[in-house]
Amino acid sequence: MKLNRLAFSVTSALLFAVPVVGVPAFQSRGNAETLTPQVIAQSQSVAIATGTFVAGEAPTTGTARIVTENGHRYLELDAAFSTSNMGPDLHVLLDSTNRPPQSYTNLGSVINLGGLREYSGAQRYPIPDSIAIENFDSVVIWCRMANATFGYAPLNPATNASIRQ
Repeated sequence: MKLNRLAFSVTSALLFAVPVVGVPAFQSRGNAETLTPQVIAQSQSVAIATGTFVAGEAPTTGTARIVTENGHRYLELDAAFSTSNMGPDLHVLLDSTNRPPQSYTNLGSVINLGGLREYSGAQRYPIPDSIAIENFDSVVIWCRMANATFGYAPLNPATNASIRQ
């Protein structure tokens, strides 16, 4: 019985703790008769660079974009993203060149954002805050095991945005 009460209390607390975005909140100014509306801000992602994938060693399609949201940057692959499932060890890289090599002899000019999560579909990868994004000109899908560039997306500033942020 105590467990049921605890579960009900936790559930009730969660229901009242969940913020409702876009609905005005009210703040009390000392008495219940004076209520001042406050607007709860919504977070938005703003694209700063975009690029369309080009095939390298494997057919790769879709769009990559770099966005900022709440002061942080992310690489997003859109729902149309697709690459070959023949690569057992695919990684997502940021490359300093507009046209990456077919294979790398030096990985000093790239940032590895991690392993590719899915061969197709929308995906999101955080970009470390310490990375100077203006130093990178393309997104690369790279097979570490075969050292092969499966595909890449040259980046261009998004409309009304500058990649130099």
